Amino acid sequence: MTMADNGTSSSVPAPAPEEVGAMYDRFGDLLAMVLGGSALHVGMYVPHGERTPVTSLLELSDLAQDRQTEFLADVLTGGGLPPDARLLDIGCGTGGPAIRLAQRTGGRVTGITVSKVQLARCEERLSTAGLAGRVDFAYGDAMRLGFADDSFDAAWSIDCFPHLSDRPAGLREARRVLRPGGHLLLTEFARRGTPAEEEVDAFTRLWASPPPTTFATLLGEIEESGFRVVRVQNMTSNVALCGELMAVLYKEQRDAIQQRFGKEATDHTDPLMEPFRTFCQTHLDYYLLLLGTPEN
Repeated sequence: MTMADNGTSSSVPAPAPEEVGAMYDRFGDLLAMVLGGSALHVGMYVPHGERTPVTSLLELSDLAQDRQTEFLADVLTGGGLPPDARLLDIGCGTGGPAIRLAQRTGGRVTGITVSKVQLARCEERLSTAGLAGRVDFAYGDAMRLGFADDSFDAAWSIDCFPHLSDRPAGLREARRVLRPGGHLLLTEFARRGTPAEEEVDAFTRLWASPPPTTFATLLGEIEESGFRVVRVQNMTSNVALCGELMAVLYKEQRDAIQQRFGKEATDHTDPLMEPFRTFCQTHLDYYLLLLGTPEN
């Protein structure tokens, strides 16, 4: 019997140095496969002093999304915005990024989504944000924007364009509603290599999207829409890790998912998750693109 530092007893004896060494001799490579082999110690998943420390993979995903929002706001605002800028969030999700953009810029933000459930969540968030009159949300289609020409100084679209059945139409609409000299920041997937049909099918069904095109196709559509490319940043490592986390979290949360959404949901998802994970890891690129409109 040994005593731990906190005074509790344990029936497992403390290992001798030789036993510790033997464990690393035998299982060091296994640890590297599940922990990482850069240094074989706990990594800094949460930088010191950054919000409440997280202790689960789902919380880590939330933190990563918050970091992404802040980074994209830095990019969009880096070129300068006029006072009281009018900003558009195309595919605003549950409203968090639009609210954050309004807080960061002092401008007025309009968010649109095609999900009525998301729209209700947006309104719930807005009711507690203290930004009445500076943020509004509406039901809207990115391929048929219900705004007049030259309505906005800048826009962003975070992971919305991958859903569009007609991406060129979405680009033309964004170009139309932006004022001369305005910017559109978007994130978009691109296909690399030759994935298996089941991998592409899993991605399109889980993501509710058409199959990703090549990056060259995307750039061609951007040029035809009248935008110029101001900045491109490859963020593929993020989507690869996102796919890994989604696969792990699905397994962890499967029982809770089935209880909430029914057996039909898990029967649908079970055969898709592994080819989805493989597709994200080996055939999916992820880009940030900052696009500009002509000055006049």
